[in-house]
Amino acid sequence: MTRARNKSGTSKFILILGSLAAIAVIAGVLYQAQSNSDEELEYTAMPEQVTEAVIEKPNVPEAFIPAPAPEPQPAAEPVAPTVTKAPKLPSLDDSDEFLRERLLLIKHREELKTWLNTDDLIRRSASYFDGLARGVTLSKIFPLTAPEGSFTTHRDGDIIWLNAGNYERYNSTVAVLTSLDMKSLAQMFHFIRPLLESAFAEMGYRPRQMDGIILQSIDNILATPIIVERIELTRESVAYKFADADLEALLPLQKQLLRTGPENTQRIQQQAMALREALLNP
Repeated sequence: MTRARNKSGTSKFILILGSLAAIAVIAGVLYQAQSNSDEELEYTAMPEQVTEAVIEKPNVPEAFIPAPAPEPQPAAEPVAPTVTKAPKLPSLDDSDEFLRERLLLIKHREELKTWLNTDDLIRRSASYFDGLARGVTLSKIFPLTAPEGSFTTHRDGDIIWLNAGNYERYNSTVAVLTSLDMKSLAQMFHFIRPLLESAFAEMGYRPRQMDGIILQSIDNILATPIIVERIELTRESVAYKFADADLEALLPLQKQLLRTGPENTQRIQQQAMALREALLNP
């Protein structure tokens, strides 16, 4: 794990700043697996029914994510104090390189560099959370790496089954997500909150609506069922769907998580729960 030097102001700043794009990733990553070609073959609706481009404010209650309490200060040493001025946040338009450089100072996998190789990271994070709160994954907002290999099924007579081998296609992405420290992400949220509020304000949201959207996004992930049994599919034209009507009725985000398999879904939910706890109990 790459760590900044242990200097009180700098070390804490790098830890906090370094996690930002990770909020974009969890915010965002929650899922990469959506290249256009995969969406045609996996459990999406028919192309003419795709609603990803429709940007509609999520109907979520306002919420409040409390700021952390100030840390107690140690007793003053009988020496001249060293004043470390907190670094100033850049403007929203100029924040990308500032954040990207600091993220790469901490532990990361090589895939993270690719995910961050885009512009408007804060705005994209806000838009991605906005989508997650409505239950959709906006793949065009974060054009991340496609799943490894090809989607496969097998037949048993007239029954079509999802191959469990498909779950391994998502292991790399899940490994990136589960390597991130959720307490650091929560610290980063508070540090860059002014930038996030500006990005959400551009979409017409107030700060408490932003908090509600973020928490609703996490809750949608936590509400995804864990399916350990074989999953039966049906096929209409080029699109596969879940044969179980209850599964087919899930949010698109939740169906996306089901594609990763029960173990990967559980790992993602553990991270989501840890992030929720860190945000609400700083």
